[in-house]
Amino acid sequence: MAEFMSEVSAGARADVPTTVYYAYKATETNEGEIRTTGWDTFLQAILDAGLQVTATWPMRTERPGRMLSVGTNALASSIALACRPRLESATMATRGEFIAALRREMPEAVRLLQSGNIAPVDMAQSTIGPGVKVFSRYARVVEADGSSMRVSAALSIINDVLGEVLDGEQAELDRDTRFALTWFAEHGYGPGSAGDAESVAKAKNTSLDGISESGIGEARAGKFRLYERSELDADWSPTEDDRFTVWEALQYLVAALEQSESEAADLLHTLGGNGDRARQLAYLLYQKANDQGWAAEANAYNSLITAWPSLREGALAAAARSAGPSQQQLL
Repeated sequence: MAEFMSEVSAGARADVPTTVYYAYKATETNEGEIRTTGWDTFLQAILDAGLQVTATWPMRTERPGRMLSVGTNALASSIALACRPRLESATMATRGEFIAALRREMPEAVRLLQSGNIAPVDMAQSTIGPGVKVFSRYARVVEADGSSMRVSAALSIINDVLGEVLDGEQAELDRDTRFALTWFAEHGYGPGSAGDAESVAKAKNTSLDGISESGIGEARAGKFRLYERSELDADWSPTEDDRFTVWEALQYLVAALEQSESEAADLLHTLGGNGDRARQLAYLLYQKANDQGWAAEANAYNSLITAWPSLREGALAAAARSAGPSQQQLL
């Protein structure tokens, strides 16, 4: 691979990007977990050839769980990379300088990806583009011991900074939702100590009484738990909720989508601008559920984001219907 990328680099032009389409293999375990192999080596070969990665974009070309892939080496997905020759004037950077640059540039890159409706399951892969763009602009990144940072270490740091960026988006959510997100990350929908829950609630500037009032969870017999979607009030209306939370908005959207896209689109129309906050929360909850290995829950949020363009169109259609002229009864 190193020899091949060296040949590619030798023929690369500074004014035209070199596009590489990489269909990488992965091992799918019996639990459905996808483990990629060769990705670090592939990227290292590109950088060692003197190329800079300026963008990446994942394409989910394979259906997970198909009979051929289970228990075998199978293509997990494909990815396109745009590369250009690294500038001869490229400088060195320390590990700290690399991390600082990531923290400056990743938030805007993540917002751009989210606005493009990138699925949560592909977010980590997509941020390789802006992350490796930062890493590969340097002649080399120097570790504390003077050695050059390898791509594998850079990818780990990029993923950590992505987590920081997503967690930082919590500040835009209401206090009850911030509590629910923190509690969910640790306990899911299972019970935990009410004392611990009260401590988390105080840190989020809310209380367990307030959480119960909002209708997203309950404290009973010294335990606290969040309600599962099947337990939520079937008669809930976002316009009549005196203690509205983005957490509820998201859970009801997921439940509605499980029934039909039209039902979810109608709810999205009713939610108005709060729908975008629910979408933002879906990215956060996907990350939390995926980190804990809660595949079904992670898939629920990923499916909502994937369906978002259709839901938005349906919501706009619902808005047009509600704003259209109504026929009056003739006397």
